[in-house]
Amino acid sequence: MTQISLDALFEPFEFKSLKLKGRVVMSPMTRSFSPGGVPGSDVAAYYRRRAENGVGLILSEGTVIDRPASRNDQNIPLFHGDAALAGWQRVIDDVHAAGGAMGPQLWHVGSVKSPMTPWEPASGIESPSGLVDANEARGIAMSEEAIADTIEAFARAAADARRLGFDVIEIHGAHGYLIDQFFWAATNRRSDQYGGATLKQRSRFAVDVIRAIRRALGPEFPIILRLSQWKQQDYAVRLAETPAAMADWLMPLVEAGADILHCSQRRFWEPEFPEVDGLDGLNFAGWAKKLTGAATITVGSVGLSGDFLSAFGGEASQSASLANLVQRLEREEFDLVAVGRALLSDFAWTEKLRRGEPLGGFNPSDMAALN
Repeated sequence: MTQISLDALFEPFEFKSLKLKGRVVMSPMTRSFSPGGVPGSDVAAYYRRRAENGVGLILSEGTVIDRPASRNDQNIPLFHGDAALAGWQRVIDDVHAAGGAMGPQLWHVGSVKSPMTPWEPASGIESPSGLVDANEARGIAMSEEAIADTIEAFARAAADARRLGFDVIEIHGAHGYLIDQFFWAATNRRSDQYGGATLKQRSRFAVDVIRAIRRALGPEFPIILRLSQWKQQDYAVRLAETPAAMADWLMPLVEAGADILHCSQRRFWEPEFPEVDGLDGLNFAGWAKKLTGAATITVGSVGLSGDFLSAFGGEASQSASLANLVQRLEREEFDLVAVGRALLSDFAWTEKLRRGEPLGGFNPSDMAALN
């Protein structure tokens, strides 16, 4: 058996003011355990346990900005208001006491329904064009005044994150939520400055959000932007079909102030453009880094393969193995590795990996509690 060196996963990473002890990132995962939008001591303990067990950077579950239509579940945490921010102060203090680093993921759900609850905000639903996807209407199209208010709400939340002592912020621009609905032609049919026939034109809202946040944070506080080609409304959607189209999409976002691109794909080992560089080619994070020069995070089923620890070549599942992941990281295809469901089920997953101990998989029943 060939021994895999895991050293690359535990090398320090520094970018601007961000200093991490390792390359493993806890991916944002909605938990809905914040009654009334206020994270309690159980939420703080949940994140602290991951910091105590070797996670380099923790990204919080999606936290919503100060906009009435920003959430679709009453138990999703707010990132505004005295009570919620006091809860987040306890979270970041606990994470720092455990030697960890953390950032909140700032979010507006747009017109997407929650799969967990039928609850809806009394203010109604808002999105670029009042659509959930190409065929379903829901809510109203945002006015330019509503768009301006939303942009400022993102900036206020980012400023609050810095004031509370967080190490970084992440903007949720993926998976078919509000910012992604502006990117997607199926849900953005606007005729004003926030619409357009091209992906670059439809990126104007995201660019304005990033610029506003950058002004609020200054030049040295890192901004992460989470992006995806796929949507929860349609897994087959691709915003950019070619590297040139991807560059047109991503470069304005980086130029606006996004430092690190968190590139979500359903399986990290799948090539983004196999017609260009083959079946073993760069994944989404690899192409994003190559095209923009920005640091990137890869994410997508890390740790969920039954053969994840295989060190052999030739097996059908080898592409999903730890060897494949580490080799890509060593080649600097991307800079950081986000782990989601495996860390949800086992808070010690990262430390067990470092020690070479047996790793458990994801158990859906773990969604019912904060482990």
